[in-house]
Amino acid sequence: MSRASAGFRHRNLPLLLLDARETVLARFRPLLNASGVTEQQWRILRALMERGAMEPRQIVDDCRISSSSLAGVLARMDDLGMVHRERHAGDQRRVAVTLTSKSRALALKLAPQIEPIYADLEAHVGREFVERLYATLDELIELVGQLPPLDE
Repeated sequence: MSRASAGFRHRNLPLLLLDARETVLARFRPLLNASGVTEQQWRILRALMERGAMEPRQIVDDCRISSSSLAGVLARMDDLGMVHRERHAGDQRRVAVTLTSKSRALALKLAPQIEPIYADLEAHVGREFVERLYATLDELIELVGQLPPLDE
């Protein structure tokens, strides 16, 4: 059945983006699994490595993890000695999440193993393609983000 006969003129962009994400992530998943790190934990580790201390709401936004899921992920990471959570002295409602030396060492150990995966992708699809893809995705995020919110 064609899209037109199904009543749709456009391809399913959200599903296409999910398929692209899954296809790319499949290249990284074996390394993460072998290191005992979940995809969510890796997103948090990488964000904290790149940005430093963050509040949970910032992690939710940057790592695309729901706040209800983040609470459990951070608790597990805390139990594993991967993050440290500290309340702000001036406002006990606010929490700063930082990496521990253990998780910083893990991220530094994984970085040189992750970079060749990116290099293989670039070698296969072309560096210019990857640069255009980054630019296109950044532009898509920016332009769609300018749309007025839809009523929920």
